[in-house]
Amino acid sequence: MKSRREFLINAAASAVLLGASGAAEEWALAGKPSHSFPPRPGEKAKVVIARDASLHGPTTALDEQKVLNLLEKALAAWTGRDKPAEAWKRIVPASVLAGRVIGLKVNGLGGRGISTHAGLAMAVAESLQQAGVRAENILIFERDTWSLGSCGLSVNTDSNRVRCYGNDKSGYEETPVACGPTLVKLAKILTRECAMVINLPILKDHEMAGITFSMKNMYGIVDRPYLLHANNCNPGVADVNAIPAVREKLRFTIGDAITSVYDGGPGFRPERLWYPKALVVGADPVAIDCTAWQMIERKRAEVGMPRLEAVGRRPDYIATAADAAHRLGTCDPQRIQVVEVQS
Repeated sequence: MKSRREFLINAAASAVLLGASGAAEEWALAGKPSHSFPPRPGEKAKVVIARDASLHGPTTALDEQKVLNLLEKALAAWTGRDKPAEAWKRIVPASVLAGRVIGLKVNGLGGRGISTHAGLAMAVAESLQQAGVRAENILIFERDTWSLGSCGLSVNTDSNRVRCYGNDKSGYEETPVACGPTLVKLAKILTRECAMVINLPILKDHEMAGITFSMKNMYGIVDRPYLLHANNCNPGVADVNAIPAVREKLRFTIGDAITSVYDGGPGFRPERLWYPKALVVGADPVAIDCTAWQMIERKRAEVGMPRLEAVGRRPDYIATAADAAHRLGTCDPQRIQVVEVQS
């Protein structure tokens, strides 16, 4: 049974985090199925892997136009709509497209060379603008200014342009929320500024969690992520994604698998760099992380490295995220449809 203190904390947090945004109502009115639950019987979670062999190489700069083209092919494959504006209508509620803020959560923790590419973040921002979203209603964010710099992004607070800044500018809520047995404070960018969030993680091996991709990128919206790393980040990753404000606002993932590291992550390891030259797209974060896990396992096998389980780093948080207590998506391979797209 919850203590009175826990009850009051959760009640106050719910009023601040959900009442202000109306996220649940937005999605109900839009008629969009929530990714917070596994697919209905007979349905599969769709994950698109879109590749372009000419996208990027170890000695060449990222071709940003090709990134935009690949993004639009990925969105078309996931939504079944060829025109980007129509594709976004299948992903973002009309009321959000019309004038509310969409956050793009990048990941720069690994440092330069193994962070979300600025070219991808800008391609998503450009595609959203082509779909009618005003530039000032797009906010690229991360934990802090240093992490944004690792992605090749600069702080911009100009209200007439695509904005870009970190939690170090906006701060965290005063009232903590429950994250499993732990109390954390959520970033105000998530709770107060964004009506929804599109996740832009980067695919990496992780020395504790096994892999880090869609769900673990949400560690960047809490004030003390180091409290969530015990037991190979299990159930920490599942718990942070199950926080109501995260569950309701995180609606889509456009994963950066342009460059990856298959061992020694999450930091930059030039001897373990790998160039999948791909985007991994979908709405079910558990299914996306299952797919990403297998991508890394295949690469490790290709270079003669043992499976993550054999080195004590199986990403068990993925199964936890799918369990009855969290219900964040599916990790059953029979219920995941992986669609490969080549450019």
